[in-house]
Amino acid sequence: MTMKTVTRRRFFETVGCLAGGFALPQIWLPKVYGGYLANERLRVAAIGVGGRGSDIGRQAAAFAEVVACADPDRNNVERFAKSIGEKCKIYTDYREVLDQEDIDVITCGTPDHWHTKICIEALKAGKHVYCEKPLTLTMEESRLICRAVEQSGKIFQVGTQQRSEYDAMFLKAIVIARSGRLGKKLHALSSVGGATSGGPFPTQDPPEHLDWNLWLGQAPYVPFCPNRIGWNFRWWFEYSGGQVTDWGVHHTDIALWALGGEKTGISEAAPIEWEFPLGQELMRDTLLGRKPFEELPVAYNVAKSFKVDLKLPNDNVITLFSGPNELIISGELGRIRVNRGSLTGKPIEELTEADKQWLEEEVIKLYNGKRPGSHMQNFFECIRENVQPISDVWSHCRSVDACHMANISMLLARTVRFDPERNEFIGDDEANQLMRRKQREPFQIVL
Repeated sequence: MTMKTVTRRRFFETVGCLAGGFALPQIWLPKVYGGYLANERLRVAAIGVGGRGSDIGRQAAAFAEVVACADPDRNNVERFAKSIGEKCKIYTDYREVLDQEDIDVITCGTPDHWHTKICIEALKAGKHVYCEKPLTLTMEESRLICRAVEQSGKIFQVGTQQRSEYDAMFLKAIVIARSGRLGKKLHALSSVGGATSGGPFPTQDPPEHLDWNLWLGQAPYVPFCPNRIGWNFRWWFEYSGGQVTDWGVHHTDIALWALGGEKTGISEAAPIEWEFPLGQELMRDTLLGRKPFEELPVAYNVAKSFKVDLKLPNDNVITLFSGPNELIISGELGRIRVNRGSLTGKPIEELTEADKQWLEEEVIKLYNGKRPGSHMQNFFECIRENVQPISDVWSHCRSVDACHMANISMLLARTVRFDPERNEFIGDDEANQLMRRKQREPFQIVL
């Protein structure tokens, strides 16, 4: 066997025999990062390979060997495997993938309601995880996934790519905001677009290539409707938090970091405007369990438009809004605007050459001493180095929980206040009930 083909397990078994129980000279051993040989190529399974899931699976293929894929839609796995090559085995049940001991990493690009369960089971199976955002369907899931990562010791990256990519424009905005150049009292407008409305839609038998029961997972069992799957899963509370969590967590994540709340999260959500296609009261009662999901009209039901103030413990405020796609951060001294196309504002125009050099250096510090670039590359580098990546599970859960709190405040049509030490809303039983969902058997999340 050559070193290129020896697995890490086989290598250490072999050198242990050769040494006869004695330590080998250091020069004999290849360099090891995070338990992996420096020249060892990790093995990846991509779980959930529809739209975005197929994208991150192919991104992982640039840094590791993608050897398997799983999706309850057989058309998805066949299409994805064809793009990877013959080495990629096909499964429709993700559990068969997690049972394989020689898989080191999984990417998870399923609809949101599957993220936490699959990721917890992958961590328990000893896999490192890259999962698309938003990571959780509820605040209770956020608590569970954080605990699972802590218990596993594995590396976990969340797919909030604005922390790494887009020419580091978002990181530069964070540095400027945190530097005091905009002022001491900050406000962020996290403007993320609105949701799609539509329905009622007809139901029909599921196509033969789709395991509909498995696709639904923990969500209530309902007849198949083509508008529930693909991109449109985002417009159903059964599977998502709508645009509030889907796009909302991108800009709100950056805003929370910029305003000094990345380690605290938010303390209060105050609704200003909201529109639910099926009505606020019906959705509130359904999510509280007073009415069954199965009796809802077969129609999109998440907030179509919204505006919520999210208050941080330091009194800075993020306004999450269904407006044009942009993040605006302002203070008494200035204002900047950033999206995936540009970073603008007078404080940017006034940067001197020395300021620009300072900004570049501060961005690297913010990025844990690394130069920003590929979000997926950061993940695999951190596996080698055995450190958590730039979009770690704890900071992400604070960001997505801010979005969950926005939804909860609109569903209840009132301000809600959160106690992070007790992990509960203060004096609000209904808000606390909305932190979790009833899960269908046998798909409950088990830590």
